[in-house]
Amino acid sequence: MPSDSQSEVQELPESTQSAKQHQRKMQRRKEVQEQRLAGMTSEKGLLIVHTGNGKGKTTAALGMVLRSLGHGYRVAIVQFIKGAWEPAEKAAFAPWTIGKEDNLPLLEFHAMGEGFTWETQDRDRDIQKAQQAWDKALGFITNPEFRLVLLDEVNIALKLGYLSIDQVIAGLEQKPEHSHVILTGRGAPQALIDRADLVTEMTLVKHPFREQGVKAQPGIEF
Repeated sequence: MPSDSQSEVQELPESTQSAKQHQRKMQRRKEVQEQRLAGMTSEKGLLIVHTGNGKGKTTAALGMVLRSLGHGYRVAIVQFIKGAWEPAEKAAFAPWTIGKEDNLPLLEFHAMGEGFTWETQDRDRDIQKAQQAWDKALGFITNPEFRLVLLDEVNIALKLGYLSIDQVIAGLEQKPEHSHVILTGRGAPQALIDRADLVTEMTLVKHPFREQGVKAQPGIEF
């Protein structure tokens, strides 16, 4: 049972705690965190899904890409729907796509789609491009030299039936033990969510396109 003083620290709002009460609270929190970490397993490669109707799925994944590059890991990005235009992130990451001296480049970046389905208006060709992108992605997924592989908008390709969930999960099962794969896009199928280690759903609260009629803007949407 906690002592009266411990209960008092837990119940008091942060703003009214004394420095000593705050210190005791943080000490207990540190002990709890250390106990949790002591029971954790070692590193493992993760399947990560970013889905939902809100913005930020690709952006969050690119943050992980940036971290991995900062650690000197090799990374591959395959974009499934984008590709009819040159995404700004491709230009931003360009320095990492060039090898130095005899070293291979840290980043492989392939935008292999041809735009939104209402622009392409050719389902058979969209399926063909998605399958080509998957073949490219599978080469990176199974290659142990790549620590992180980002499959951008692959969930859209799954949702539209351009790829089968069985096909994708079978490919993900070939991933090396310590490699991470991120799959982005709204409408991630339940079978993929069930298989993933980390799932984040972006929730749409407000959007300037709907609320104010503001078009997509460079630096924000693309």
